[in-house]
Amino acid sequence: MIHEFEFYHGAVLTKIALDGRDASIRSYESPSRSSYVIDGKIGLYIKHSTSRLTPWTFSFTKEHQDEIKKMENEFGRVYVALVCDKDGIACLSFRELKYVLDDIHGDSEWIRVSRRPREKYTIKGSDGKLRFKVAYSDFPSKLFLAESQAIDWTDERIAIGLEEST
Repeated sequence: MIHEFEFYHGAVLTKIALDGRDASIRSYESPSRSSYVIDGKIGLYIKHSTSRLTPWTFSFTKEHQDEIKKMENEFGRVYVALVCDKDGIACLSFRELKYVLDDIHGDSEWIRVSRRPREKYTIKGSDGKLRFKVAYSDFPSKLFLAESQAIDWTDERIAIGLEEST
């Protein structure tokens, strides 16, 4: 029997496989069965919503957030792919995730993704809202961006609203 989550995870993993990179993908041992490792060094956590229309809501238990943090500690880079039914995939870096779900892991927290026609995704969470929108086209290239470009953490903190620009 094929489980529902396998269809959604398959959509994410297919996009990575068809991106034209020679990426390896393996599952990451966890109770959630939602985590993967890309190229042996990038963590990927997948959540899905079966809601047909915007907004799409994703719940995160303390255990989910602890698992994501564990991957961040182990690999130094982890991303969360939010599959919005058949609409698309909103991908958050760990730093973006921490802006909408902070380091204090409640028993149950949420992320809400919304999108108007022909626009990018707006991301809100229990603990904040991203100041910028996330493009459907960011995935899967966002996973590999940090390897090819030096990212200034100060600039990223300003972009996601954790610091004010000077």
